[in-house]
Amino acid sequence: MGKAAHPIRIGCAGWALRKDDADECPPPGSHLERYARTFNAVEINSSFYRPHRRSTYERWAESVPEGFKFSVKVPRDITHKSGLVDTDARLGSFLDEVYGLGDRLGPVLVQLPPSLAFEKDTASTFFGGLREQFSGIVVCEARHATWFERSATAMLKKFAIGRVAADPAKVAAGAKPAGYGGLCYYRLHGSPRVYYSSYDRAALDRLAVRMRREASTGFEAWCIFDNTAAGAALANARELQLLLDA
Repeated sequence: MGKAAHPIRIGCAGWALRKDDADECPPPGSHLERYARTFNAVEINSSFYRPHRRSTYERWAESVPEGFKFSVKVPRDITHKSGLVDTDARLGSFLDEVYGLGDRLGPVLVQLPPSLAFEKDTASTFFGGLREQFSGIVVCEARHATWFERSATAMLKKFAIGRVAADPAKVAAGAKPAGYGGLCYYRLHGSPRVYYSSYDRAALDRLAVRMRREASTGFEAWCIFDNTAAGAALANARELQLLLDA
């Protein structure tokens, strides 16, 4: 993957390993240590459900090699329960925790509930407040159709927020990255059965072509496989990695 002008990062939503994964991520070491010897990125989803101590993030950062990156999902208390309203203090607490990753911290992921429509004032207040506290990479996985209209895309660009390309996409525009132009971030949840289905070689070939093209034109390209329920994510990530290395 070193052939790209900018890094191409491939990984999974979490680093849990099954016995069947031993060939790809062999012992010794913790699951994270084994995973990080094979892949150069991972997405932390557990932060969506519960906070972690800063010392936990520091320990994770110490477990991976130089150049490895974590993306971290913003808590659901901020995105789903509060609907992005009055969240500055909670964002501050979350960011203070994830800063424990140091230079291993990659994008912060804001995943929105399918029911949350785009409302310009609310969204601008939230992302403006986030930008006052965090200058790093931010990506947003929007799922309501209104977030794919021109005004929402313009707002994301204003605050340098990348819009996630998701599969399966809620609307056609959701299958392509948009917003901030410096990063392309793919989240593949499994299709047709979300969280379970594996991707075939043809789909991974098409994705590899897109990611090579994006990286060659100056983008940082991420792909995270979230089809973890039956163990398909790690195999798909490894196959895509091999296609990109070829």
